Amino acid sequence: TEISRKDFGLTWNAALETGGVLVGDKVTITLDVEAVAKA
Repeated sequence: TEISRKDFGLTWNAALETGGVLVGDKVTITLDVEAVAKA
């Protein structure tokens, strides 16, 4: 799943000397989930 961090009010960023930015707008969320049946 990919979300925009700006949708949650996270707008902080820093310019790099090379002309880019430190933090991208998109955040990828990956979940690894395990479940155990209750005995």
